[in-house]
Amino acid sequence: MRKVMCCPESLLPDTLDPDVLYFNMFASVGNKNIGHIGIDLPNAIRRDGLAPSVQAWDFATIASAVAATDHAILRQESADGWTRMIELSICLREPTVWDTKRDELEFLLRFLTGDFWKLQFLPGGLKVPKAEKTRKQSADCVCLLSGGIDSLVGAIDLTSAGKKPLFISQVVRGSGNTQARFAAELGGSDRHLQWSFAVGHPGVSEKSTRARSIIFFAFAALAASSISSSQTQPVEIIVPENGFISLNVPLGPGRLGSLSTKTTHPVYTAGIQELWDAVGIPALLSFPYQYSTKGEILLNCADQALLVNIIGDSISCGKYQRHNLTQCGVCVPCMVRRAAFLKANLRDMTVKGYLHENLAQSGSRDVAAAAAAYLRYQDMGIQRFTGGTFSFASHDKRKQYEDVVARGMEELRQLLSSHGVI
Repeated sequence: MRKVMCCPESLLPDTLDPDVLYFNMFASVGNKNIGHIGIDLPNAIRRDGLAPSVQAWDFATIASAVAATDHAILRQESADGWTRMIELSICLREPTVWDTKRDELEFLLRFLTGDFWKLQFLPGGLKVPKAEKTRKQSADCVCLLSGGIDSLVGAIDLTSAGKKPLFISQVVRGSGNTQARFAAELGGSDRHLQWSFAVGHPGVSEKSTRARSIIFFAFAALAASSISSSQTQPVEIIVPENGFISLNVPLGPGRLGSLSTKTTHPVYTAGIQELWDAVGIPALLSFPYQYSTKGEILLNCADQALLVNIIGDSISCGKYQRHNLTQCGVCVPCMVRRAAFLKANLRDMTVKGYLHENLAQSGSRDVAAAAAAYLRYQDMGIQRFTGGTFSFASHDKRKQYEDVVARGMEELRQLLSSHGVI
């Protein structure tokens, strides 16, 4: 069991326990043996004129601690080389509120990361950061804007429908300019918040980062709670993600369990919504494309002219930073992207192209896995192919999930076939 303590500097012990990993919340202390989390977040909230609720701030604190822990504890040091046993203590403003939901949150983190989590909520969390002068909100909803194709289409569709979303972006290396351009093209530069999440700690970092999406949801909750006072209903948070990727059915035995990401999986997002409802965060997660493939999202975009003008800047690659800000072309997100262009009959104008243009000559394991998965799907049919993957869903939703996966596999087939892979 790895122990982690996340607290303000004033609560750090004078003598550090060598068996505990310490993080200072939202500040650094200049001690190489103590990590730091999200040092710019409080200033970003004040700078952007927000006044979030204590519940949203505590959720952001929990999310930050979880993401930092996920980043700092190496999977290779666990007994099976993957599954970690984590005991995480976090200082909050209102810990008793979260005590009642501890079991539910531990289950969600187990589902998200594949690890076993034991959480402890302690008093002493940092005071909620609030701007001296809050911004006058013209936004009527919140929309996640990552810089990918789905979030771009989501933003276009919302704007075309007359909505005024507050765009929330989590900035990672190489994505900031793309996010800003998308917001500007949609007339939302003054409704765009770009926040980054920085974590520093002694030692080597874990690369799998299965918990990274919780930070995006935390940013959205902070923004939604800041504008909820102007609305009588919960603030809608639009999460533009295609159903094929959200469900993320494993393409092979090597991608089972936590080896497949679940950042917007229905089980995980429903759990987040239940937590927010229970603790009083007035936000409602919305997934307009949960039954659509990426190709269908492109095909049905409300403003095709604008889409074609800026889609080349979008980023889908899961290995973008590893390849000098070039999309690899052969990871699963890249293949789904390329298949979507074919489905929508759009020319792929991706800036800088792909590191591997020809799938058949790439030697990629992901390409081989995708081809094998399609042949298995073709042989077995969708119900046997997905197995018990959708056992969590009602009969009606299970059928819709099966259908979107089947259509997503057909999009992949078209791509693989065009490259002579199958």
